[in-house]
Amino acid sequence: MWCIYMYEVIVVGGGHAGCEASLATARKGHKTLLITGNINNIADMPCNPSIGGSAKGIVVREIDALGGEMGKNADKSLIQIKMLNSAKGPAVQALRAQADKIVYPKEMLKTLNSTDNLEIKEAMVEDLIVNNKIVEGVVLSTGEQIKSTVVILTTGTYLKADILVGDTRTRKGPHGEKPSNHLSDKLKDYGFNIIRLKTGTPQRIDKNSIDFSKAKIENGDSVYHTFSYDMKPQYKIEEQVPCHLIYTTEETKKIILDNLNKSSMYGGLKDIKGVGPRYCPSIEDKMVRFSDKEKHQLFLEPESIYYDDIYIQGFSTSMPYDIQEKMVHSLPGLENAKILKYAYAIEYDAIDSRQLKQSLESKVIKNLFTAGQINGTSGYEEAACQGLIAGINAGLKLENKEPLILKRNEAYIGVLIDDLVTKGIIDPYRLLTSRAEYRLLLRSDNADIRLTDYGYEVGLISDERYKRFNDKKSKISELIDILKNNKITPTTETNEYLTSIGTTPLKDGITLYDLLKRPEISFEHINNFFKIDFEESVKEQVDINIKYAGYIKKANIEASKMVDLDNKKIPDDIDYDKIHNLASEAKQKLKQIRPTSIGQAIRISGVNPADISLIMVYLKKEYLYDSK
Repeated sequence: MWCIYMYEVIVVGGGHAGCEASLATARKGHKTLLITGNINNIADMPCNPSIGGSAKGIVVREIDALGGEMGKNADKSLIQIKMLNSAKGPAVQALRAQADKIVYPKEMLKTLNSTDNLEIKEAMVEDLIVNNKIVEGVVLSTGEQIKSTVVILTTGTYLKADILVGDTRTRKGPHGEKPSNHLSDKLKDYGFNIIRLKTGTPQRIDKNSIDFSKAKIENGDSVYHTFSYDMKPQYKIEEQVPCHLIYTTEETKKIILDNLNKSSMYGGLKDIKGVGPRYCPSIEDKMVRFSDKEKHQLFLEPESIYYDDIYIQGFSTSMPYDIQEKMVHSLPGLENAKILKYAYAIEYDAIDSRQLKQSLESKVIKNLFTAGQINGTSGYEEAACQGLIAGINAGLKLENKEPLILKRNEAYIGVLIDDLVTKGIIDPYRLLTSRAEYRLLLRSDNADIRLTDYGYEVGLISDERYKRFNDKKSKISELIDILKNNKITPTTETNEYLTSIGTTPLKDGITLYDLLKRPEISFEHINNFFKIDFEESVKEQVDINIKYAGYIKKANIEASKMVDLDNKKIPDDIDYDKIHNLASEAKQKLKQIRPTSIGQAIRISGVNPADISLIMVYLKKEYLYDSK
């Protein structure tokens, strides 16, 4: 049965990737259909009730700078927010917010419903329409076919999803919904390599059954924050909801180790193929891998102001329910806790991300893009940024324009996508600051400076917002000029003040610019000599750029070398079999990944410098390639 409608874009899946993808294409003026199995689960948060975190919070700001929605939606729905690592350097600082699980999806659905060019349909996609390796639409479980020029798959954990608890395996999605049982088989038939992954979630506890006096309170920050550069704070500092910190006990450890064979992953089930997340392990994994540790920290996090579920962050497990009861009751303050929802693991299908281009278009089927957990990532933020890039590049392809490819020195989003398509994954990928070689350049404070131009160029930043952004850049330059053009001299009063704040008194005159280079000097101190009347975001940029100028310059020099290598393109039609003496492993990897540049080739595991030299010589000879 053929549907009479023809769309430019069909997005399959209404999670965080699907929302960003469909909003991006629709806002770019392309007629878009978002298909989801359950409208009530759009932008759902089935696991952690938070947005942001280490590296992830920076990604949310990058999404916002490019014109995406996650940051705005988080600002509308947060119940607590803080800047992580605020006592450390700016390279590792990132926002993390507790988002209300009722408000967040409600606000996102409201945004989707009010967006022009976007329709939402509740259905299950079980196949693609593919002709001559070009996607032309989707096939629903009812047999109905819907045509489109581009398809974006954002299926999350729903491909052949199995819920794992103890020795039981149940085919269903995170909320008990029917999973997609056939789509991954179809993708395999089309030539995709299908892998099996696993993740999990902890219990939800009735707040009224917890003795919080045995926990350490964790409040939000006492200053206002927003993820979005375009939003004013939507909350009151004094009304933020607290979290609490507790630790596992010796009894907890004993219960887990004594019952390890009952965990799905440690003997409860014999046929598990999925690999769990290395950097977000279950509590069983922690007890086994870090057996020397006496205790592990856990956070008690509220899910919503509208109900009483408390999420035990760090306590995911696939133990049977009776063992979970013992585990929970062994925790301080939870001796009499009432479990409202038991923990579980979920196993699901994903694709080999090395079969994707850097635009997130498939190499297997033309005009098919994928984003989110289907690509092997974990986390709402990782999914959302991929959805945004897939949506942007789907739109650009429809417009016959070059794709937006963010470099590793431009965005954590660029790091994530390059890692996926160049290195692939063996367990669910999570962004970490350590994955970025140039993290001093990829800070939370400067995401707008790095990416707003791109957002404007692709059509997702309004003229009004772009004007405000350029005004901010002008203010930054203006403030730097003021600091460079105003000096203070070593008067008795000046030196007494400098000594009183713990910094060296002056022997000669000094510009305010050079004074601000001192680590102990802030704009609060500068105001004692010269009134600085600029917005905090402007002062923050100037302060960091001055104090870290040497490190930033060094990072930019190193990054420019990588960019030069990324600009040395490898022709699409290169035949690696014709390159003599190329190592067999390198040849196999290069043929599989088909890197687009020398820079990307260097980052492929198994390709060594000698292989790169041979490629460069071959390109120079066969393609008259300039290797300088």
